[in-house]
Amino acid sequence: MPHFTVVPVEDNRTSNYDSLEGINWVDYRDAGPGSRDHNDTVSSDGHGQHKENSPFLNSADTANGNDYYDKNLALFEEELDIRPKVSSLLNRLVNYTIITQGAKEHEEAESAEGSKKIPKTMLTAISMSAIATNGVVPAGGAYFMISRSLGPEFGGAVGLCFYLGTTFAAAMYILGAVEILLKYIVPEAAIFHSSDVNDMDSAMLNNMRVYGTLFLSFMALVVFVGVKYVNKFASLFLACVIISILSIYAGAVKSIFLPLEFPICMLGNRTLSRDLFDVCAKTVVENNVTVASKLWENFCSTANMTVETCDEYFAHNNVTEIQGIPGLASGIIRGNLWASYMEKGEILEKPGLPSADVHGSLSNLYLYVSSDIATSFTVLVGIFFPSVTGIMAGSNRSGDLKDAQKSIPVGTILAIITTSLVYFSSVVLFGACLEGVVLRDKFGDAVKKTLVVGTLSWPSPWVIVIGSFFSTCGAGLQSLTGAPRLLQAISKDNIIPFLRVFGHGKANGEPTWALLLTGLIAELGILIASLDMVAPILSMFFLMCYLFVNLACAVQTLLRTPNWRPRFKYYHWALSFLGMSLCLALMFISSWYYALVAMVIAGMIYKYIEYQGAEKEWGDGIRGLSLSAARYALLRLEDGPPHTKNWRPQLLVLLKLDEDLHVKYPRLLTFASQLKAGKGLTIVGSVIQGNYLETFGEAQASEQAIKNMMEIEKVKGFCQVIVANKVRDGIAHLIQSCGLGGMKHNTVVMGWPYGWRQSEDPRAWKTFINTIRCTTAAHLALMVPKNVSFYPSNHERFTEGHMDVWWIVHDGGMLMLLPFLLKQHKVWRKCKMRIFTVAQMDDNSIQMKKDLATFLYQLRIEAQVEVVEMHNSDISAYTYERTLMMEQRSQMLQQMRLSNAERDREAQLVKDRHSLVRMGSLYSDEEEEVVESVPEKIQMTWTKDKYDAERRNRHSAPQNFRELISIKPDQSNVRRMHTAVKLNEVIVNRSHDAKLVLLNMPGPPRNSDGDENYMEFLEVLTEGLERVLLVRGGGREVITIYS
Repeated sequence: MPHFTVVPVEDNRTSNYDSLEGINWVDYRDAGPGSRDHNDTVSSDGHGQHKENSPFLNSADTANGNDYYDKNLALFEEELDIRPKVSSLLNRLVNYTIITQGAKEHEEAESAEGSKKIPKTMLTAISMSAIATNGVVPAGGAYFMISRSLGPEFGGAVGLCFYLGTTFAAAMYILGAVEILLKYIVPEAAIFHSSDVNDMDSAMLNNMRVYGTLFLSFMALVVFVGVKYVNKFASLFLACVIISILSIYAGAVKSIFLPLEFPICMLGNRTLSRDLFDVCAKTVVENNVTVASKLWENFCSTANMTVETCDEYFAHNNVTEIQGIPGLASGIIRGNLWASYMEKGEILEKPGLPSADVHGSLSNLYLYVSSDIATSFTVLVGIFFPSVTGIMAGSNRSGDLKDAQKSIPVGTILAIITTSLVYFSSVVLFGACLEGVVLRDKFGDAVKKTLVVGTLSWPSPWVIVIGSFFSTCGAGLQSLTGAPRLLQAISKDNIIPFLRVFGHGKANGEPTWALLLTGLIAELGILIASLDMVAPILSMFFLMCYLFVNLACAVQTLLRTPNWRPRFKYYHWALSFLGMSLCLALMFISSWYYALVAMVIAGMIYKYIEYQGAEKEWGDGIRGLSLSAARYALLRLEDGPPHTKNWRPQLLVLLKLDEDLHVKYPRLLTFASQLKAGKGLTIVGSVIQGNYLETFGEAQASEQAIKNMMEIEKVKGFCQVIVANKVRDGIAHLIQSCGLGGMKHNTVVMGWPYGWRQSEDPRAWKTFINTIRCTTAAHLALMVPKNVSFYPSNHERFTEGHMDVWWIVHDGGMLMLLPFLLKQHKVWRKCKMRIFTVAQMDDNSIQMKKDLATFLYQLRIEAQVEVVEMHNSDISAYTYERTLMMEQRSQMLQQMRLSNAERDREAQLVKDRHSLVRMGSLYSDEEEEVVESVPEKIQMTWTKDKYDAERRNRHSAPQNFRELISIKPDQSNVRRMHTAVKLNEVIVNRSHDAKLVLLNMPGPPRNSDGDENYMEFLEVLTEGLERVLLVRGGGREVITIYS
């Protein structure tokens, strides 16, 4: 296969232009395996596996040096010194293994390298204490802490979920109070009754819905009247709860010395429901006659003492009684130590009791105590967890606390310690005092619906009943008090617009509207009526809140922000992460589907807040985390240039502003947004001419105007406006200094200097050409959209048409990559891509077309391939005449000079103009000549010397005109004009109906004297085309055939 070398070339012919390009040369000459130049900088393993030191694929086809000056490509002859012709490139790309060194080098480098609840709530309380003591915590509690630590999006999402959890908790507590009322205090108050024994649950749920609604209305009324009344009720409720807890301990101690008589009726090892019979025996003696008991009648459906009609299990097993509360000294704790989970409908059995191995009739299952739901550790965790969610009760009312920073940590941690001791000791006492079947009897069916804890307590079961009732009522009041305040805090922050109305309330700040919404949502929970269905829902919301409280503390601690100075010192980021992990695990352990639902709800709220654009700057940790991540990413980018596969145009868009600080060509931004589609880096820059101290305000106004236009055109990026004495210097500063570290632009986009021919001031096009030279020196790609006002807006869509690429010289693949990127946008999506290349006299156009088609196939780009033959190299009279007109115009402008008086007056005008604040054009600048200082008073005296000079000027004018007539055009200019004319004819002929024409942009001449001619060549090259994009590569490959 062909061998190529990358060699540094030292040639006196290469003037300063080559140093501006800074491009290494690539020699595509075939060389044998033994030939190796001492300057060869390419490593090879002898099998064609080469690794280039330069990332840019260039060509100097020295074997055919005369091709440089082919008349048909004379306009690109200086490009061909450093960039290969397409025909030369395709001829050498046999297996396409030398396109980019990036992919091979990357692969070689890779092969070389080769290579539970109580602890959780305590951890959450520690994190919350640290956040709460890091500044004033007004109303909002947990929401305020999370939103100020993690930003409005996280704060709003978690805050609303926590609000929903607190509201559903109020519904759950109210349902608990109603259940205690109807089952243990006033059973006869039930409104709905069921005649069917198997359908009693539905009647109970209806009763709970009715009474729950009444309870909710009364509690909402109390909260509406004022929080001070809630506080008064809270003292009463607390006293009842404390007395209830003490009565349990007293009853447990009493059971040691005086065990309670609390029989449980068992059939075999099965627990019987005591509601349907009175005597725990198969037979009873009445008037000295043994008769069938009520139990016998239930199992045998007859009072006859025959077993033929009896249930099989009843016939083969005996009826016995066991003690339901054997007492603290009984040692029953050994049997209750291990888990015993049940399936739904499974009969409650006591291990160790004799039982015949028969099943019995399914129709008699209602006579046994059975499980109404399938139980497991996860299910029980979800049901029990709401009992430990009260740690946020104090923080929810942070706005009503005198010193929230002091009260929240102390109150929360002491509450957790107290409740932890109560819960742990209660679990141990119940396991040591109660029979296992009693513990698992959810509704007390085996003990005639008696409250077992009440029976254990001393002196009376009513202490527990009343205490439990008031405890649930108090918890419901606390939730109804905290939830509206939480919603009010979210609404006042105005991060969710449609909740704004709930931020208003009474004159004293009570959240009236928020209370109304809270009541309505709580009513939904009451209509569900089932505690087992409500509990997991609110568990997810609470767990999510706890998770983000821990995350907020961990993020703030790890970022070490200067403002993170909590008074509470007993925290650590590892504890916060542990608490966060436990919360996340518990969410999925409890109920994975409820966890997913909660996360989806939170995610939707997050995206809604983000979409609405919650422009809140709270100094949150997420912003600090973003800064840290950005710093880390920028440092990683400094390791080296991006791989070819990751290359995309990072744009620096140079804009021109008018005198009113408005963007003159907004379609440049439109084009940038269509090209980028929100990906990568876009920097929009502009230059204001003047003194920075005097034009600082104008610079700020210009920056804001550009940002507004960027928002209108949906350009995601950054804006930079600089002030410079000369616009060309300002542009050079932008090209050099925009970006940060590895996140810098690699492509410059600027507009065409319209009207340069009509303007007598050469500064406009000189600045344009100077910018081209600066981008070349900086190894940046360049795009110049010509006729940009005809480019489509973001609202237009092309339903058909072509994007034509005219590939004259190899530019690293820019011309092929740009149409592909544009087609990602909806405006250009339906356009098809055509690639044209030019074949010369000695090129095989058929083979070129095949090679180009194969090359595009390897690049995974769908395009129609055309090879245009330009064999006629004869220079036409039109080309000669066009060149002559160009040179005559140039010569005429050079000969036009102002008289001394006119120059003085012009200088004075310039001086006066400098005293005002002027907006400089992007493509106009001060000439290099320094204007002489002008005297304050200009003498206009007409002297004899001046009279003689004026006469000489009059006589020389005809002579100058005759010189213009007799001028002969330069042959190199003729060749360049020939290229421009011929290429323009071919392009217009083939691409006159194209939606966009992409074309190699010839480089400016090495000698600046020909700059004006260069502008004329570009005009001729693009004449008759509606939309043209002139493209220059940046000196590296930007597209690869490798995956």
